[in-house]
Amino acid sequence: MKDYAPEEKAILKQLEDGLSPNLHYHGLHHTRDVMEAALRIASSEGLPEDQIRLLRIAVLYHDSGFVVNSKDHESHGCEIAKRNLPAYGYSPKEIETICGMIMATRIPQSPHNLLEKIICDADLDYLGRDDFNRISRSLYEEIKLSGQNLGERDWNLLQKKFLENHHYFTEFGKKNREPLKQQHLRKINDLLAQLA
Repeated sequence: MKDYAPEEKAILKQLEDGLSPNLHYHGLHHTRDVMEAALRIASSEGLPEDQIRLLRIAVLYHDSGFVVNSKDHESHGCEIAKRNLPAYGYSPKEIETICGMIMATRIPQSPHNLLEKIICDADLDYLGRDDFNRISRSLYEEIKLSGQNLGERDWNLLQKKFLENHHYFTEFGKKNREPLKQQHLRKINDLLAQLA
């Protein structure tokens, strides 16, 4: 964790200690994946350092609410951020910006500015990547472990609807992720046609 600031190390420790092992998708690995994607997008957008600092914190807190409850986890994440961040010198305005980013990731996503667009695209970056099948399978496993009885066909219908309704907000996402996302959607449609 040497590349993380003290406030970042603190929330990472909280996630490590508090997240359920049943979170096959929303685990610490997802937060790290979103961080990589967010920094990649921020770099392509030429985001200044002070904005990157806020983005990094928002990424680390965006699913922290899962330590409380999966339902409405974004709001819980904001509460955790509001509780933790003043001790590290974050101003009320900065915390408001961070909470804006966290809340923008709620499905359906609703970003209002560039920072919010970046975190939204980073959160669902995998939809347009080569590891889509592996990551979506981990989400399927997490849903099943939560007690939802979801068959393979229902899962594919859910994914189809999700991919059809999703869109990237940043130029990076539109250019670098949307084309492969559309390929994944076509494969799911083909699979559903075979299962019909």
